[in-house]
Amino acid sequence: MIVGIPKEIKNNESRVGMTPAGVFELVKNNHTVYVQSGAGKGSGFFNKDYQQAGAVILDTIGQVYAMSEMIVKVKEPIEEEYELIQEGQILFTYFHFASSEALTKAMIRQKAICIAYETVEDEDGTLPLLTPMSEVAGRMAIQQGAKYLEKPVKGRGVLLGGVPGVAPGRVLVLGAGVVGIQAAKMAAGLGAHVTILDINMKRLRYVNDVMPPHVVTEFSNEFNIRKHIKTHDLIIGGVLLKGAKAPNLITRDMLKDMRPGTVIVDVAVDQGGCVETTRPTTHEDPVYIIDDVVHYSVANMPGAVPYTSTMALTNVTLPYALKLANLGWEAACKKDASLAKGLNIVAGKVVYEEIIEAFGWKEAFA
Repeated sequence: MIVGIPKEIKNNESRVGMTPAGVFELVKNNHTVYVQSGAGKGSGFFNKDYQQAGAVILDTIGQVYAMSEMIVKVKEPIEEEYELIQEGQILFTYFHFASSEALTKAMIRQKAICIAYETVEDEDGTLPLLTPMSEVAGRMAIQQGAKYLEKPVKGRGVLLGGVPGVAPGRVLVLGAGVVGIQAAKMAAGLGAHVTILDINMKRLRYVNDVMPPHVVTEFSNEFNIRKHIKTHDLIIGGVLLKGAKAPNLITRDMLKDMRPGTVIVDVAVDQGGCVETTRPTTHEDPVYIIDDVVHYSVANMPGAVPYTSTMALTNVTLPYALKLANLGWEAACKKDASLAKGLNIVAGKVVYEEIIEAFGWKEAFA
């Protein structure tokens, strides 16, 4: 198969779809790999590294799309890429369709085979291709939240770990999934007091077993959320519904109950956000303030640490990319039930029910 690795063109996205080591494995399996010139530079991988791994370097993104049967990338195509996508071409990337009707309609129109990293699902319900980026985002959420709690950027002026004689900051984590647990781990490591909410008691029991005593668990409901937002300095949105739009757990009217300078980091922004006032931002312009509450909602948080993120992503995507290249998408998905769950759009038809539900469509076509 001919596999293409284009340069990411989303704002401040420095990750790349595959490391040179991943390219080496594809070439070893007799596949041709085209890499756009400079695609890996932001992650610390250069043209010569890809050439040594066996890739062919192409000058433009148009050439990569035109000459490839499968495109492997990181983020969803943006508007200027739509017309480059060919009918029947496999796109293997993060899509998060439920948060963008325009993207969904564009992929339907292009009749591509869209396999979304975020909905590939193992038998135990885990999401192997989403997990590493959720780990990165969860850890980064505390890093960024701590920074924006500083007074010069309109935060409350709270040091999360406190100092002797001064109580530590308080962190509220919504969701005890991968993002939530990684965020809680980082916040606890800084010495903050952490409250983590979830509706899954098994997850809360797990958190209770593995976290230190200053991480406390509580069942998630509106009453408890309204209670805690009044006293916590940093709120992390880590809610995920597989392939679907995130629920609004914090509504606009709740902001008035928060203290001025409270910081919200909504990691769920890729799926529409779990805070009603969330809108996607970029690393270039990451925050905005509503009712004196600082909102950080960068839609590609792991893009700020591209070396770590690209390495972690290729670790998990490469085995699936090899299956797709070796067998073709139909045979690969028949053979691998986990990969089959990644199918979101096939030749102009939405095949993932949660996307149809997200837009209130009555059928699989837009």
